[in-house]
Amino acid sequence: MLRYVTTNPGKVREAESYLADGSVSQLDFDYAEIQAAELAPIAARGAREAYREAGGPVLVDDAGLFVETLDGFPGPYSSYVEDTLGIDRVWEIARDLEDRRAAFRCTLAYCDGAGFAASPDPVDRGDRVAAAAAGPDDAGSDGTPGPDGTGSETERAEPLPVKLFEGYVPGRIVAPRGDGGFGYDPIFEHDGETFAEMDTERKNAVSHRGRALEKFAEWYADR
Repeated sequence: MLRYVTTNPGKVREAESYLADGSVSQLDFDYAEIQAAELAPIAARGAREAYREAGGPVLVDDAGLFVETLDGFPGPYSSYVEDTLGIDRVWEIARDLEDRRAAFRCTLAYCDGAGFAASPDPVDRGDRVAAAAAGPDDAGSDGTPGPDGTGSETERAEPLPVKLFEGYVPGRIVAPRGDGGFGYDPIFEHDGETFAEMDTERKNAVSHRGRALEKFAEWYADR
């Protein structure tokens, strides 16, 4: 059974639309989120930690809103910015920009304790099989820090491989519109509609998470 690590059951329902019936369930596990300038290492670190907790295949995602002319802000810090500033403040910051192009990005990280063959996926080139997401851990698999505090010697020598899948949807920042969705959906417009104006089926069909899940499901079918 694949465990989707999330507190949001809506993510699991979205995953179920791409995977075989009964093949995925929710795991409410509070893994440590590292600070990083990109989504991949955050999701990957969470996947390794969640795998050790679950003892079986896990899927972790990290997502964010990236505004091009704000150097990608809020990006990996989207959740924190939403909680502290709020989406109305983000709109105020972007409102006077000449170019308000933005993108929602999502990185899915899969870990089952085994290695992966290289694939043509752009996120998982040959050198990314282990290295893409197998950086140092806060603790080893037995919970014992190594000499430098970054993980056990065994863990650092043989890190858990993580397979990555990315989803991307372009758009632009607009004044809040719509009553649906969550997070930044009211200020993110794609193809003339904000995500908050779309029904669930329409949003899932074009969303960054849906696009990442589609790639994952195609690969996972042969796993």
